[in-house]
Amino acid sequence: MGRWEPGAGGRLREAALALYLERGFEQTMVADIAERAGVTARTFFRYFADKREVLFDGASELEERSVAALEGAPATASALDAVAAALDAVAEVVGGDREFARTRQTVIMANADLRERELIKLASMSAVLADRLRRRGIDDAEASLATETGIAVFRVAYERWINATEDRDLRDVIRETLAQLRALTATG
Repeated sequence: MGRWEPGAGGRLREAALALYLERGFEQTMVADIAERAGVTARTFFRYFADKREVLFDGASELEERSVAALEGAPATASALDAVAAALDAVAEVVGGDREFARTRQTVIMANADLRERELIKLASMSAVLADRLRRRGIDDAEASLATETGIAVFRVAYERWINATEDRDLRDVIRETLAQLRALTATG
């Protein structure tokens, strides 16, 4: 088994997801993932801190890209429009591989600890974005409402996207979901 074989990170991710589906997350050990990927357990830990990180390792990039997009929104943009720009960036990061997203979501939904971790990740992103809105001069309540609403829109849109029978772009589904929310609040 080579230590730094090309593509080891991708093979580890594929092996982990397959094993999580076959055996369940709790029953899958790092050694099993490494063996299936054709690397050592030590190599696994060069790519991932633990077996949960196979599912959550992109969180920092997601946060960085969403913050950059929010900060790049025009100064005249509403809080919700700035959050919509952040959601577009999120779609760029997570919307490239729907099959991976479906598998990841299946694994997460089957395990309470992973569901909790996913919610914590989303809450963290909401808090960071709300802080950035406050730095733009948006008051506390509006910043919190805009980011929490954005996270709700993302969650609904993400579910719609991974369960869609037709091939759709996640960004389009997020925009449609946000438009539905705006229509709902305009009539309510």
